[in-house]
Amino acid sequence: MNQAAKERLLEQAPSLFARAGGITALSEDGLLSQLGLSATEFQETFQNKDEFVTQAVRFDLDRQKREHQELFARLQSPVERMLGLLQHGIGEMQKAPQTDYVVVQQEHPRVWEMLMQHLANYSAPQIHSLLNEGILLRQFRGDINIELVTKIILEQMNLILNTNVFPPSRYNLAEVFRSIYLYYIRGICTEEGIRLAAAHFARL
Repeated sequence: MNQAAKERLLEQAPSLFARAGGITALSEDGLLSQLGLSATEFQETFQNKDEFVTQAVRFDLDRQKREHQELFARLQSPVERMLGLLQHGIGEMQKAPQTDYVVVQQEHPRVWEMLMQHLANYSAPQIHSLLNEGILLRQFRGDINIELVTKIILEQMNLILNTNVFPPSRYNLAEVFRSIYLYYIRGICTEEGIRLAAAHFARL
């Protein structure tokens, strides 16, 4: 199988798993059926389901990085880029609302390790850098603890996506996002940062 054909299969993975109810809900036989591959073709290309999931997650994370660059090309200020990244991240996680990350950790430890490395080596430094840049441009307050604020921002995203706390049948996710991040981001902004954040939320 050539690389282009392989990438087309990997590109299908998120929607396949979402329709099935999560990564662990789709068996290897079911995966083969959905991909339209024979057992021999699948094994020659991916070896097994765990390897397919690992490659699919890596492929999807690379896609998200490219989309972040496109986002940064449209949004110029650190405050707007921060809010844009958070919206993008929540949108991505909404695509797989039934994913049980505890089960993923148990059944696909390589995938879990990859996600943790992505968080530690990409997401956290990215937010840290935006906070630092925003301080230099006087959009974020100079007295904030950048490391602590980075951690809080990441954990707030997990809170927004916790359906036990904010069930979709009762709460509008966009309004939850606005209520949590508008006031938190405002709290760490200077007057200029507040103006930029308000303009960003007004466009939602």
